[in-house]
Amino acid sequence: MKIIIVGAIAGGATVASQIRRVDSDATLLLIGDDSKIAYGTCGMPFVIGQTIEQAQHIAGPSPTTFSKEKRIQTYTKHQVTAINRDQQTVTVQNIQTSEIFYESYDKLVLATGTSSRVPHYDGLETIPFFTLKTFDQMEEIDQFITTEQPTSCAIVGDGFIGIELAEAFRNRHLQTTVILRGNRVMSGMDPAMSKLLMDEMEKNGVKFMTQNEITAIDGTTLTFKNGQQLQVDFLTASIGTIPNTTLAEEANLSIGDTKGIVVNEFMQTSDPNIYAIGDVAEMTHAISGKPTRIELSWHAHRQAFIAAQHITKHPVAIQPILGTTITKLFSLTASMTGLSKNELDQLQYPYETVTYNGRTNASYYPNVGTILIHVHYDSQTRRILGAQAVGTKGVNKRIDILATAIISNLPVDALASLELGYSPPYSSPKDPINMLGYQAIEKSMKLS
Repeated sequence: MKIIIVGAIAGGATVASQIRRVDSDATLLLIGDDSKIAYGTCGMPFVIGQTIEQAQHIAGPSPTTFSKEKRIQTYTKHQVTAINRDQQTVTVQNIQTSEIFYESYDKLVLATGTSSRVPHYDGLETIPFFTLKTFDQMEEIDQFITTEQPTSCAIVGDGFIGIELAEAFRNRHLQTTVILRGNRVMSGMDPAMSKLLMDEMEKNGVKFMTQNEITAIDGTTLTFKNGQQLQVDFLTASIGTIPNTTLAEEANLSIGDTKGIVVNEFMQTSDPNIYAIGDVAEMTHAISGKPTRIELSWHAHRQAFIAAQHITKHPVAIQPILGTTITKLFSLTASMTGLSKNELDQLQYPYETVTYNGRTNASYYPNVGTILIHVHYDSQTRRILGAQAVGTKGVNKRIDILATAIISNLPVDALASLELGYSPPYSSPKDPINMLGYQAIEKSMKLS
């Protein structure tokens, strides 16, 4: 069997490796348009902020070594420009030489990812401008800061990459301003969580321009809708992504409501010989049941496994997804899983919320941590619908427990009975998770 994988970062390199582990005879071609493969995209802001000292630490394996050790023919700086479904071939172009050639396939895997949205500002070309999606873009930002020695910058957007870049730029001693159309960062989180994050960013020197947007740029001068102006040495944007579906669209594969490629539980597209994984694939949300695209590494790796198992005739169906995610911001950690308050309101779910706002562990232990947790649950069925946490320690433990509880269909009351590890450095005899369960029980008793 001959399998071609288009896209050579997290999903693509992983599915190739997974297939090779099971099938030693398959002919595997991995085609990527970057200079590197299988690099750690989630580590890029930390390289820019010099928390990770060398870019090579996230660079992934050498394409030559990867190709030789795994017997996977690996092309970098190449792009697939067309899928010829009737002939089961793809058209491949060498980006550097423009050479074009054709390869046949029995199975084709699309791991084409997404591209950063670029804002449309008058004069954008007059200022150094960056987005962060690829290894090369990371190196470009890092080199610019090192060689040009700017003193100030602005970030447009409120998502994970934006706030991680804000910390990275402050670590490089840059005056950093975050520009928001709304009035809070991480607008996907509950308002109380966003406030904690904004307070933390301001405490660490990040400035905000809220409910505003750029209307024009002239060199290093940004002009805003309200008439204000801001001088910065460079500009970055984190305003979302666009799925790279051109190949799929031109091949007449089904595209879904999220503009991602529609797949079934085995990651097959509308053509059973073609699979799609990673950021470009449209999945089903475990709570809402609605189409969703989640751009996170866990999902890309899991989908790679599912596709590889099906291709090698060991099928395992993928489960609907929650979108569990976590990030670091200065001294805080922020995390979420399932649906937020805003999403539940939009879906008109009947839900209740319990909140824990207190210590993470025994108060008498040095350097006790603090944490705020929200758990939203169905007021009729008691099913947990979503959870969020922001705190100084132990956030990862709590959000992982809550994500496991949701997938396991535990009712919110069951949180009180979970037998969790206790020692003064880590928790309390009744963990914050237990306390949320007790609160839900008490709330139901008052309502009955």
